[in-house]
Amino acid sequence: MDARSITDFELYDIVAGGDKEEIESLKEVVLEGWVKTNRDNGSIGFIEFNDGTYFKNVQLVYHKECKDYELLSGLKTGAAIKVVGDVVLTPENKQPFDFFIKEFELEGDVEEDYPLQKKRHSFEFLRDIAHIRPRANTFQAVFRVRSVLSMAIHQFFQERGFIYVHTPLITTNDGEGAGNVFDVITHDTKDPHSFYSQKVNLTVTGQLHVEPFALSFRDVYTFGPAFRAEHSNTTRHASEFWMIEPEIAFADLRDDMNLIEDCVKYCINYILTACPAEMEFFNTMIDKTLFERLNHVVSSEFKVLTYTEGIELLQKAVKEGQKFENSKIEWGMDLQSEHERYLTEQVFKGPLFLINYPKEIKAFYMRQNDDGKTVAACDLLVPAVGELVGGSQREERYDLLKARMDELGLTKGLEWYLDTRRYGGCRHAGFGLGFDRLLMYVTGMSNIRDVQPYPRTSGSIKY
Repeated sequence: MDARSITDFELYDIVAGGDKEEIESLKEVVLEGWVKTNRDNGSIGFIEFNDGTYFKNVQLVYHKECKDYELLSGLKTGAAIKVVGDVVLTPENKQPFDFFIKEFELEGDVEEDYPLQKKRHSFEFLRDIAHIRPRANTFQAVFRVRSVLSMAIHQFFQERGFIYVHTPLITTNDGEGAGNVFDVITHDTKDPHSFYSQKVNLTVTGQLHVEPFALSFRDVYTFGPAFRAEHSNTTRHASEFWMIEPEIAFADLRDDMNLIEDCVKYCINYILTACPAEMEFFNTMIDKTLFERLNHVVSSEFKVLTYTEGIELLQKAVKEGQKFENSKIEWGMDLQSEHERYLTEQVFKGPLFLINYPKEIKAFYMRQNDDGKTVAACDLLVPAVGELVGGSQREERYDLLKARMDELGLTKGLEWYLDTRRYGGCRHAGFGLGFDRLLMYVTGMSNIRDVQPYPRTSGSIKY
C-alpha cells in the first residue's frame, strides 16, 4: 500500500474547503482506524469508520466485486483496519462524501466479547470499562473537548502575559486547613515518614506555592492535579481532580472578578468555536438547553451580590413559600447548591458573583473586611450548577494574617508563607476553578466520573 495516508480530519477539512483540485487528489488514499459499525446487504456494504482525529465518522463503501468482500463483510465492531480507496462527493446524502474501498488490511481483530456494540450503553456500564469507553461517541466528544479546553486555559493566560508555574504535588500543608489530605509514606516499616523527616501529603491546592511567584512575576497561574481525601459520593466530587489557580499582584477583589468573568467567557467561546461537532452532539444528546445556557452566560454582564443580601433574599423566599431541603436560612451558614442555584436561576436569571462571606466559613488567607466579620471573597454562581469558581483578595497585612493563622493553629510550617508579607508584599488576589467541573458545565455532563479519563473516588479503584 504505497498510497498517500490521510486522516478523517484532513478529509473533512479538504471537502469542506471546496477546493476542486484538492478534492480530485483524494484518489488512492490510505485511512487507518477502527470499525464503528458494519452493515452488509448482500451486494454492497457500509462501514462507519473513525480514526480518532475527528468526531464525525467516515462512511466506507465496499461492493460485491471487491476482492476482499468476504473479509470486509465479516468485520466486527472495534476492529482496527487499514484501507486504500477513493473519495467520492455525495452532496445529496446526509454525509458529504463516501470512501470507496479498493484494498484492505486487518490490523487488529476483536474477540466476540467486545463490550461496545451498536446500542446505547449506560454511563454506569461504561465507567466500569474506562480503558475502552473513549471509543464510545459520548466519550470521544468528552475527551476531545477536555483536551481543547486545556488548551483554552493555557492560551487565555499566555495571551495575557501570565507565567505558568508548576507547583509541587507533595507538600507539608493542607492549603486551607481542612485536614482532608492523603498522607505520603514510604515502605520503611520502622518510620514511614523517614524520607522527608516529617509528615507530608498530596497537595489540595497549588495556591500557597504560586502566591510567592505572583510577588515576583506579577501575574501567574498553576494548572495541575489536586487531591482531597473526602468520603463523598456526589456527582461533583472526586479525590483527584485538576485545578486552575491564577494569582495577580497589585489587584483587589474587583480585579479578581473581572479576570474570572473574562476567563469563563473566553473558555466557552473557545470551545464553541473549536469543537462545533462535539458541542452539537452534547446539545442534541446530553442537554438540549446547552447552547442556550452557554450563549446566555457569554452575553451576560455578571451581577454582584453580597452574601448578606443573598441570605436576606433566601429568607424572604422561604417566607413566601419557596421550598428548600435546608430551609433554615441564617447568616453565617455555608450555602448549599440549592440556595446558590435559586439565586442565580430564579432571582438574577444569569451569572452572579456572591461576595463578602463570613470569615468563619472561608479560608485563613482571605482579606478581612473592615466590618471584622466578613472577608473579601467571591463565588461565581451560574445557572444549572451553582458555584463554579471561588476566589478572594488575599490578606496582605502581616499582623492580621498571622493573628488569623495563630487563631486557627496553622502558623507552624507556614512561616515561609508569612515571609511573603514581610518582604515586599502587596495587595494581590486569585481564584480556583475546578477544571473537571468547568468541563461538566460546558458539555452538560452531569457526573464528574464521566469527564475524567480514570476517575478516582472513594470506595474502590480499578485502574
